[in-house]
Amino acid sequence: MLVTLAIASIAVAAGATSTSARTSDGRDLSARDTLELEVLRQINVLRRSHGLTALRLSRGLRAAADAHSTEMATRGFFSHTSLDGTGFSKRVQRYYPRGSRGSWSVGENLLWSSPDVDGAQALRMWLNSPGHRKILLTPRWREIGLSAVHTSAGPGVFNGAPVTVVTADFGARR
Repeated sequence: MLVTLAIASIAVAAGATSTSARTSDGRDLSARDTLELEVLRQINVLRRSHGLTALRLSRGLRAAADAHSTEMATRGFFSHTSLDGTGFSKRVQRYYPRGSRGSWSVGENLLWSSPDVDGAQALRMWLNSPGHRKILLTPRWREIGLSAVHTSAGPGVFNGAPVTVVTADFGARR
């Protein structure tokens, strides 16, 4: 199995289902809801084992993660920066606003794997990267949004291979 992982991570101070769609050029694209739930479970086990607060799912962070995973899988790129040049924190802020809160911070971990990945493998890959590990174990996080998207033939950097893209957006607002 060919597995690739992004080394960069960024931080700025229930039922299991799957949904499918077809891209405009005929490729299959499907959400991996079961994988998202397993990644969340794995992350919370890790955090609790380090005396940290378990993370709650956030609709806003989930929407940000889903938009980014889908864009990367369908447009064939892999980066914290959107294709239009929007930086990570600005992209997430559209879905997870600061509002009138006194403090706001977000972080992001990404990975892609071909052809697929499970929750334990995703966590292991992130833990083997110091930047990703730091994001996972940041004490201030209270919420998370996860998105796992699979395409049968990823364009661009994915070279037409089947690929699963996972975005984990972490946040805290006080």
